[in-house]
Amino acid sequence: MNKLTSRVALIALAASALTPLAPAFAQVDDDAGAQTERRFGPVVVTAQRREQNLIDVPLSVSAFDGDLLAKLGVVDITEVAKISPNVTLEVSRGTNSTLTAFIRGVGQQDPVAGFEAGVGIYVDDVYLNRPQSAVLDVFDVERIEVLRGPQGTLYGRNTIGGAVKYVTRSLANEPTLKVRAAVGSYGQKEVVVSASTPLSDTFRVGGAIATLNRDGYGENIITGQDNYNKDVLSSRVSAEWDVNPDFHIRLSGDYTKDDSNARQGHRLIPDQFAPFTYPVLGSEYDTRAGLNVVKQESEAYGGSLVAEYTVSDTITLKNILAYREDESTSPIDFDSLPEADLDVPAIYANDQLSEEFQILYSGDRLNGIVGVYYLDANASTVFDVALFETGDLLNAINSTTAYTGLNAQTFGDVGTKTWSIFGDFTFDLTDRFSVALGARYTEDERTSKVLRRTYNGGFSEFFGGSPNLLATTSDFNGKATFDDFSPRVSVSYKVTDDSNLYATYSQGFKGGSFDPRGQTSAAPDLDLSGTVSDAEIYDFMQFDPEEVDSYEVGYKGSQYGGDLSYSVAAFYSDYKDVQVPGSVGIDTDDDGVNDTFTGVTTNAGAATIWGVEFEGNATLAEQVFNESDLFNLGWSVGYVDAQYDEYIDAFGNDVANDRVIQNTPDWTASTRLSYDTPLTIMDNNGRLLMNTLVSYRGDSSQFESPNPFLDQPAFTLWDVGMRWETEGGRWGFSLNGKNLTDERYIVAGYNFVNINSNGTFTPTLGLEGTLTGFYGDPRTVTFGIDFKY
Repeated sequence: MNKLTSRVALIALAASALTPLAPAFAQVDDDAGAQTERRFGPVVVTAQRREQNLIDVPLSVSAFDGDLLAKLGVVDITEVAKISPNVTLEVSRGTNSTLTAFIRGVGQQDPVAGFEAGVGIYVDDVYLNRPQSAVLDVFDVERIEVLRGPQGTLYGRNTIGGAVKYVTRSLANEPTLKVRAAVGSYGQKEVVVSASTPLSDTFRVGGAIATLNRDGYGENIITGQDNYNKDVLSSRVSAEWDVNPDFHIRLSGDYTKDDSNARQGHRLIPDQFAPFTYPVLGSEYDTRAGLNVVKQESEAYGGSLVAEYTVSDTITLKNILAYREDESTSPIDFDSLPEADLDVPAIYANDQLSEEFQILYSGDRLNGIVGVYYLDANASTVFDVALFETGDLLNAINSTTAYTGLNAQTFGDVGTKTWSIFGDFTFDLTDRFSVALGARYTEDERTSKVLRRTYNGGFSEFFGGSPNLLATTSDFNGKATFDDFSPRVSVSYKVTDDSNLYATYSQGFKGGSFDPRGQTSAAPDLDLSGTVSDAEIYDFMQFDPEEVDSYEVGYKGSQYGGDLSYSVAAFYSDYKDVQVPGSVGIDTDDDGVNDTFTGVTTNAGAATIWGVEFEGNATLAEQVFNESDLFNLGWSVGYVDAQYDEYIDAFGNDVANDRVIQNTPDWTASTRLSYDTPLTIMDNNGRLLMNTLVSYRGDSSQFESPNPFLDQPAFTLWDVGMRWETEGGRWGFSLNGKNLTDERYIVAGYNFVNINSNGTFTPTLGLEGTLTGFYGDPRTVTFGIDFKY
């Protein structure tokens, strides 16, 4: 223990903050095939579209390299939220592959076409326009960066709340092969293979394929299928060509097919309509959802061509051309009951073509970027809403009886054409003092078609039926253009060579659109003329852009030769014209029962959001038990105070005091402690790495209106991992346990009931009422073996 004493002060510093700690900065990869560096070094990120030490970036950024994510057993992108302060990444309700993302209280829950994301997801600098198929599995990844706050002056697509950058590995200049196989709880079976090889001194090809399978955590006791299972096939291919020393081209493509069963919800209340007496099921992962007219499946693919040309020592040109497409079919049983009370089979189809051209400048004192971005995207949604009439109830109580009741169909198609010009430059006034100025101009054009029809006789032709048309309740075509100018200014001062103090102001913008679920026949007669005008219908269907003014001050530092690295940031956001999507029941035939619903999206809100974040890594001790062991600590903590200042409801009342910011816990925190030591097994020299991760999330609400059944109280997750690898890292053996205390926590839900003061429930749509929850993963254990060459 000859060096432990010299680090007493450092240990005391870390221990003083141990409760709210979490990993934040990544470790650095060595050359391909070599063992990963065990000590924390300078973290290189591209948050400002150029390689920089993370300490020098005047933005709030968390970065995690692929090796660290693998050692933590991170399976998909949602787990990154465990180790990122003030970040929510969850699987959306009723899906397996659609992402719900919030950063610092800004995001977008509803995945329906027509809503722009509040948090941008990027794969190798390509923006994903839709949240479908955005729950990315983590394999063959170089790093993931989380950027908090508005991102517009540095990136092609403007994002108002922040961005998550998923960066895949570049191809090596020598042949490589990596194979990983894993088995675990609930019949988990996974195989991931990646390989690359140079075909010449200037041309390399590579690819990766992953098959990820698992039985369900629960059961659908009506259909007999597993619930929460996984059946995913994913692949990537890429080619890199060094045309000459100054000109590089990278062509890449990816494909993912998700054949997992429909993820159906757990009904939180008993059924409400006699003669059925279904009690609440004992397991949160079990369901009675009976909708089976379509099979759950999701398919996504895309490709990009990136060309980079170095014109001179100071100027580089870069072009990113990309195309993506996805389609998913989902039987969403809102009420989670066998009868067709609120059953919604749905089809989502999205495509996008994007083009981004950048001019990057790097001089002695001036660095920056100017870019032009264009996106042509289309998102369409079609879904049926099966609702019984009272007389049909006994004819629809099991999955073998064809549903023949009332059906309200919605077809929505939203087109987006957007272009922008952006720039951001940093000028070093002195060796320590820098000023950055950025600006962006965006023009969004939205077109929308909304067709809503009511049928009698079952599901529509999209889902295998041939019903009778009763009425057309919407036949709407809309077009609108939104433009915005968004500035950014930042000043930073290097207090020492290894520390940076900064202040930043930035403005974010999220475009308006049309709600594809809107029903024009439900538009209000605002001027009380007795006739709803075309202008009133247009206003009812359309919602306006939202805007945020964000202020941030922060300090980043590194001490003890890099053994301690940390950052602290405080932020304040003035959030205006907040888009609040919602759905309300509609009684179209005046029988006292809501037989369909309409989307009601308004710019109802204005909010103030402020908070703090603290992240870091520390080498606590080395040479404790022998000459080559190491204790590391990583931490993060985030606090956010998010309050509506104004919230105008459908009746014109300000109900801000009764509303909350959804998917935004007040506290998020985590701590990772790892121990790395040499260990020889059966005459094979190697190293043993043990780590434990504790992550905490405070109270949070699923919707703006608090709900005691769906709102999630604070909870803590505990993960433990152990890995032994041979000298040089050729063979590795890992054992990971997740959620060891087997916490049950809600990540999404549906609500179509009013909760009465006497504890009873009044349905607001359908006869049974809908109050269902979707849950995070239970306790799991995974054993893996990997080989690399």
